[in-house]
Amino acid sequence: MSRVVVVGGGYGGMAAAARLAKQGHEVTLLEASGRLGGALDRVERDAFTWQAGPSTMLLPAVARDLFRKSGRPLDKELELEHHPVVREHRFADGSSLVLPSSSREAQLHAVDALSPGLGEAWLAHVAAYGETWELLRREYLERPWDPALADRATTARLLPRETLHRRLRRALPDRRLRVAAAYPALAEGHDPRQVPAWVGLTAYLEQRFGVWSVPTAAGGTAALADALVRRLRTRRVEVELDTPVLDVVVRAGRAVAVTTAAGDVAADVVVCAVDPRRLPALAPHVARTVPTLPAPAAHLGLEADGLPDLVAETVLHGKDATLSVVPGGRAPDGARAWTVRGRGRIHDDVVEALAREGLDLRKRVVRRVDVNPRDQVTRWGGSPWGVQWQGRGTVLARLGPRTPIAGLYAAGAHATPGAGLPFVGLSAALVAQAVGPA
Repeated sequence: MSRVVVVGGGYGGMAAAARLAKQGHEVTLLEASGRLGGALDRVERDAFTWQAGPSTMLLPAVARDLFRKSGRPLDKELELEHHPVVREHRFADGSSLVLPSSSREAQLHAVDALSPGLGEAWLAHVAAYGETWELLRREYLERPWDPALADRATTARLLPRETLHRRLRRALPDRRLRVAAAYPALAEGHDPRQVPAWVGLTAYLEQRFGVWSVPTAAGGTAALADALVRRLRTRRVEVELDTPVLDVVVRAGRAVAVTTAAGDVAADVVVCAVDPRRLPALAPHVARTVPTLPAPAAHLGLEADGLPDLVAETVLHGKDATLSVVPGGRAPDGARAWTVRGRGRIHDDVVEALAREGLDLRKRVVRRVDVNPRDQVTRWGGSPWGVQWQGRGTVLARLGPRTPIAGLYAAGAHATPGAGLPFVGLSAALVAQAVGPA
């Protein structure tokens, strides 16, 4: 039985710990804060509750696989609900696009409503990612990838010369569609001019597999962290909170322990599930990467009377800023809980910027909790959006599942294959594969 130490108790760290414990390893998870879950977090004020991090997920099969491979199936722990709408996009010219989830035909009609004929262009753009998805799923996302051994087809897909910006200009004749297609990358803090074209396959995943969440009544996405905490207990993972890891102890080129304020914790295997810049042994290996910061956010408690009914995330594309409004938090009777986030040039705050774009909530606010990027990074111990895209070479700059140090592995948003709940979940699965059973 190998002694495994997992550094970081966010989604990636918990998922890796649960998988490795089920494989027979003796697992200790060390978390710097007083709670597990990372960005799977809640903000609570009076009778209001908001999701602090992601409120929806793609590829629910990744979470189902995690629970199935570590114990009881997910549906014995949590209910997942399908969202009929991915999001609504409102454009500066007054037009809007309500993009359906999991339906090619419904997306055709919705996009055609913007302008006849655009629907076919959108479907062709999305369908072009089908082959990319199947290739990357097999060779990059579901098994450890070694660039030195990779076949030419996979390498060409992962390291294309074409950027997402260029792909969208070539494939989509309407600027509004290009803005909508670029939004997932922009929301994570990336410049589409620096993002490789294959990252646009998010549109394919939304259309084919849909958007999902844990119902608000069941606790929202934060309940996923609660279920993983229970799974760690079941798998007898030793969890130590309020235990920052200072570094990894390396001897003869191999990780043999981690250093904490209370002393060293011996290990046969170490999994880094935090920003590797925080560990001096790994920091030189990621010196060329930079983290992507979360967007500033305002969690709002609003009077419900006369409030517009938002069916999903609503994105307002302004001249200088892109603003996202996410409904669905818990609120007392007669009120609603919404979260507003903003990217771009926001000169005051996100609620004022939202009013300038035509959605004025200012007179309806009864509770408000503002969180800036630094607040979020401090609370979570790092950015849940991981590494910023700086061109196609960023694929090679990320660590994970293996690292240049023997016995030291990487999971989480900063590791391969990247940020977002499904990809963080896949990173943990890749680590479990690379480490193997006890």
